[in-house]
Amino acid sequence: MTRTERPHRNFYGRLKGKTLKDSQKRYLGEDLAALSPGAVDWETNPDRAPLDLDALFGGRPVWLEIGFGGGEHLVHQAGRNADVGIIGAEPYINGVAMLLGKIRRAGVNNLRVHPGDARDLFDVLPDASVSRAFLLYPDPWPKKRHHRRRFVTPEHLEPLARVMQSGAILRVATDIPDYVRQTLEQVPRAGFEWLARRPADWREPWDDWLSTRYEQKALREGRVPHYLTFRRC
Repeated sequence: MTRTERPHRNFYGRLKGKTLKDSQKRYLGEDLAALSPGAVDWETNPDRAPLDLDALFGGRPVWLEIGFGGGEHLVHQAGRNADVGIIGAEPYINGVAMLLGKIRRAGVNNLRVHPGDARDLFDVLPDASVSRAFLLYPDPWPKKRHHRRRFVTPEHLEPLARVMQSGAILRVATDIPDYVRQTLEQVPRAGFEWLARRPADWREPWDDWLSTRYEQKALREGRVPHYLTFRRC
C-alpha cells in the first residue's frame, strides 16, 4: 500500500478549555495510550490501513459515539452492553480527561478512545463495521454561515454511512430545531431511513438513555430535546 498524503481538514471547535486538574493529567498520562486505537494516528499509520477491530474487541459488535463530551453516556452504554465494543471520538482534551476518570471509576473494559477528529477515525474503520452510532448534542453552530460546520453535512455523513452496516442504527439527539431540520434533510440523503412513526418516537428518549449534562443545561434553559432514530439502508 502506498503512503497516503494527509488531507487538509478544517477543524471546528475547541481542543482545550480550562486548566486540567492534576488527576486528569494523570489519567491522560497513564491511561490514554492503552485505550487509543493507535492506527488512527497518521504518524503511526500513514498508509491508512484499516483498524483490526477483532484485535480490539475480540469479535464483538462495534458501536461508535461521535463527540462524547464528558463521556457519561459512553460509559453508561459500555456498562450496560459488555457484549459490544465501543469507540468514542472526541477532540476536546478536557472531555477526554473526564472520560478517562469515569472509565476508571466504572471499571469498564470494552471502550476505546480516539482523542481527535472523527474524520480521521472514519479513514481507518473498515467498511460496514459499525452496528450502532450516536451523535448526541453536537455543536449546533447556530449562525447560518456556519451551518456547513455541522456534523450533519455530506463531508461527515458519507464516510459515516460507509462504515455502518446495513440495518445499523444511528441515534441523534439535539435541542436545536434548525439542527433537527438539517438532520432530517441530510441524513436520509446519505442512505438512512428515519424510523419515527408517531410523535413520541422523537419526543421521548430511548429506553436506555442517560441524560447528559448538555441535555440538563438545555432543559434548564427551556429548550426541548429531540431524539431521532435512523436505520442504515
